[in-house]
Amino acid sequence: MNRIEKYFTDFTPNQKEQLEALLPLYKEWNEKINVISRKDIDNFYLHHVLHSLSIATHFEFEKGSTIMDLGCGGGFPGIPLAIFFPETHFHMADSINKKLNVVKEISNAIGLQNITVQHTRAEEIKNRKFDTVISRAVAPLKDLWRWSKPLIKKVKSDNENVPNGLICLKGGDLTLEIQESGCKPYIWEIEKIFPEDYFKEKFLIYQPI
Repeated sequence: MNRIEKYFTDFTPNQKEQLEALLPLYKEWNEKINVISRKDIDNFYLHHVLHSLSIATHFEFEKGSTIMDLGCGGGFPGIPLAIFFPETHFHMADSINKKLNVVKEISNAIGLQNITVQHTRAEEIKNRKFDTVISRAVAPLKDLWRWSKPLIKKVKSDNENVPNGLICLKGGDLTLEIQESGCKPYIWEIEKIFPEDYFKEKFLIYQPI
């Protein structure tokens, strides 16, 4: 938690309690289902929570807006962002049901009221639109955009910090991946947001609709 509080200082007491509760809960669930690599658990707040919250440094999710976490796995980046934005709804989608059970149980345990889950692949979601799709290291940008684009509302906000498109967290050399995607995304180096060695060659990417 010290790493989180180094960069964010305005949590409510309830948000702080929720964030502090995450580590013991994930440790407990990791004994049953391997949702986080063993080596990452020791750096849980840096590798998972702070990484997820990098999105909150550049974007605002408005009250009542709907966000889909595509391929949410064990709940990242959606759960930390749902704590950070309690009046925004997060729909967590994944094709692996046992990971969604972890998301549900942890959300219930910390009292998150703004999360729903769906056992599905993104391309199978029909008749539903979201303000933003978020994702972390799930697939190449080309595929993420192909899956996400039909699910995003075509609504523009007057506030340029309110995202209407795809936000993803990625690492490594993205030159070829971006070229193959046909996208022209905005890109931020996370190491410049949070100057920590772990975030070298990790990026925050935003492709507007």
